[in-house]
Amino acid sequence: MCYSALVHAEISKLERTLGVRIDPDWYVEEFWTKKGKDAAKRRKMPRALEREALALAPPPIAAAIRAADQAEIDQLTQLVFAQRKRVADAERALQVRETKKARDDIRIGTNKVEAALRRLDELRTPPAQPGLGRIYPGYWCPVVIKEAGRYVARLMRYQCRLPDWTEAIERKYPGTYNARRDNLEKSWGRVFGHGHGVMVAGAFYEHVEREGRDRILEFRPSDGRDLIAACLWTRTTEADGSELYSFAAITDEPPPEVAAAGHDRCIVPIKAEHLDAWLSPDAGNLAAMYAILDDRDRPYYEHREAA
Repeated sequence: MCYSALVHAEISKLERTLGVRIDPDWYVEEFWTKKGKDAAKRRKMPRALEREALALAPPPIAAAIRAADQAEIDQLTQLVFAQRKRVADAERALQVRETKKARDDIRIGTNKVEAALRRLDELRTPPAQPGLGRIYPGYWCPVVIKEAGRYVARLMRYQCRLPDWTEAIERKYPGTYNARRDNLEKSWGRVFGHGHGVMVAGAFYEHVEREGRDRILEFRPSDGRDLIAACLWTRTTEADGSELYSFAAITDEPPPEVAAAGHDRCIVPIKAEHLDAWLSPDAGNLAAMYAILDDRDRPYYEHREAA
């Protein structure tokens, strides 16, 4: 569930939706001290999020993002040249003799060129919808949490690493970007009641089989409201001593219109009036946390096939 989501990237939008004032210090932490200029290590995130930082961040941070942009553009340009040569060489080889290697080179090389060109378009062109962006498992996006009495938007990876897990353990359980409501105390017992956050989303996307084909459907509230999606998050330590913030979206049984469209799960959007209580969890009173999830926002979801 929640194969991907359309998240609101900018702080001002988060503040209006949630009705709170958010400390923006994640710009400094993520885009300056961590991001650097190495495109090979660049985190995956909606391009709109990077555009937001470019627009609002101090000059040194914006300069670091532009430097990372140019480094990635250079790498992708070289990749396109190399893969186009790979395809051309394979096509010439096929004129002499049919081989599996040549066919594979054409297929793989073509796919890599198409992916690189899409990313180059992202880097060079402003997004069609400023402030919005799709996230997928493994992507990073702002998650609003409460720290020392203040609301903070932290960049977190959309795949939660549970406490005491190593990267090797995590690879064995790749589905931790979703936390089922009926499994919160069993599988998520060290996080539920401890690390609560929210992600503001305009829509979510799911794989659905229709007429024997896999299709991606977009589910969006019919009245255009934003969804305050309930999340669980952790802060763990990497092997190099750095900190990893990561999260999962809580999911539950779908409303009738989502089920009728062919999907069996749905994110849990909480009501704005429950925000502070959700972000200030009490592990000794899980009943109150379940009550917030049950007294959820209940929009009607329209759906369409996504591009």
